[in-house]
Amino acid sequence: MPSKPAPIKKAAKKEPAKKEEAKAPEAAPAEAAPAETAPAPAEVEAAPAEAAAPAEEEPTPPPADAAAPAREETPAAAEAPADAAASTEETPAAATAEAPADAAAAPAAEEVAPAVDAEAPADAEAPPPEELKPPSPPPPPPKEPTSAPVDLFVEDKNDTSVTIIWSQPEVVGNSGLDGYTIEICKDGTEDWKAVNEELQKSCRFVIKNQTTGDRLKIRVVAVNAGGRSPPVALPEAVLVKEVANRPKVRLPRFLRQRYVANVGEKINLSIPFTGKPKPVVTWTKDGQPLDTKRVNIRSTDRDSILFIRTAERDDSGVYEMCVKVEDFEDKASLILQIVELPGPPASVKIVDTWGFNVALEWTPPKDNGNTEITGYTVQKADKKTGDWFTVLDHYHRLNATISDLIMGNIYKFRVFAENKVGMSENATVAKEEAKILKTAIDYKPPEYKERDFTEAPKFTTSLNDRATTVGYSTKLLCSVRGFPKPKVIWMKNQMIIGDDPKYRQVCVQGICTLEIRKPGNFDGGVYSCKAKNTLGEATVSCKLEVKQPVVPDSEKK
Repeated sequence: MPSKPAPIKKAAKKEPAKKEEAKAPEAAPAEAAPAETAPAPAEVEAAPAEAAAPAEEEPTPPPADAAAPAREETPAAAEAPADAAASTEETPAAATAEAPADAAAAPAAEEVAPAVDAEAPADAEAPPPEELKPPSPPPPPPKEPTSAPVDLFVEDKNDTSVTIIWSQPEVVGNSGLDGYTIEICKDGTEDWKAVNEELQKSCRFVIKNQTTGDRLKIRVVAVNAGGRSPPVALPEAVLVKEVANRPKVRLPRFLRQRYVANVGEKINLSIPFTGKPKPVVTWTKDGQPLDTKRVNIRSTDRDSILFIRTAERDDSGVYEMCVKVEDFEDKASLILQIVELPGPPASVKIVDTWGFNVALEWTPPKDNGNTEITGYTVQKADKKTGDWFTVLDHYHRLNATISDLIMGNIYKFRVFAENKVGMSENATVAKEEAKILKTAIDYKPPEYKERDFTEAPKFTTSLNDRATTVGYSTKLLCSVRGFPKPKVIWMKNQMIIGDDPKYRQVCVQGICTLEIRKPGNFDGGVYSCKAKNTLGEATVSCKLEVKQPVVPDSEKK
């Protein structure tokens, strides 16, 4: 029984040591380094227990006090087991010598050790979170170069340069892409040289200042922080020489027909063409070389310009442009026509004069202004006033008849010529004058038969039956026609009314009216209107009813 408290005290000292080892693995390796030479884990676990035995001989505080530091885990308590373990590892012989002397304590230590080992992992797995140290960051991955560029081919070339294009690498990596290096070497050698001093950012490069006829091997390398990528090279060496294309003149549509310009205008015609290498351009006019004093030619790689500062009639003609590349050539022609106002007609004469008419004839102008005549303008002037008036304009024939002239006047005539530019500045005047003579005229008016308008009377509107009230005047109306003017007679019950003042008879322009003034009970009956002339007579009748007014019953009483 007395031997049991000692192992408990040893276990209490051993537990802080294991916790400290779990908390600070980086501080203990220097002291624990000899422990790596231990032959077996059993001996390592027993060594701290035996090393704690000398600590019992030294004055120690009661077991309760010894357990307190273990719970508080102060740095002093943590260092004590570590020192004890170190001393035990340094003197294994002393530990083995004390083992037989304290035989009773050894079994006790062996019984407690498993319990301590079982508790230690539990304490080590749950350390206080505030004392954990952050893990150190992983080392950065190594920088790698990109993959090789792709799709390298020749875009264009000429006698001194080669233009290449390519696409960026499929795999760029984590280091990005800084640029490209373009390298060349002559065919048959491996002496590669970079042609760009600084890294090329774009995927297009012009290799300049090369010798015509050389064969070059070309490759491109992508560069980044990881170094150079594998190169991509052209499958075959490139011959430094202009690619020959057949020349072709592309004559604009408006020049495929006759090009017309006025005298004095500026002419500037640009004609594009294609072909490689740059075609040789030549011009001719009507099959002869151009007069460089009058016509200027300026050619570029793409077009040729024909320029005339001030056009003249002599500049008209057929101009031919020829472009030539090696043994190939192409030609195009354009017709240039410089026009101006025409001259006047060559002659004008009066052919005949009769009545109020004059016949004229004229001939075309000698100078048509380098274009066709589109018409003529004819004017006349009275000799008394001398004012000219246009009689015909845009007239296409070479003869005309002028009419509606005034009798007794003397006239002069002149003619202008017209073309697409305009009317001639001058006119040709007829030498003769035309005099319109006064002649006696016997006027005989035509004889017309007088129309016979005689007609027997005829009523166009008849009388209508009417009804009226006693004391209210009324009218009877009808209309009649006839020639000579018919006589109108009004009758009542076949009796002629005559000049009775009760009746008023009016007949104006065939409209016949009979007004009955305030008729009475005996004024009703049949009224008739008779029209009569030498050719006959006509009669119309109507019935007139005169009613009594309605008297209310109150008035009767």
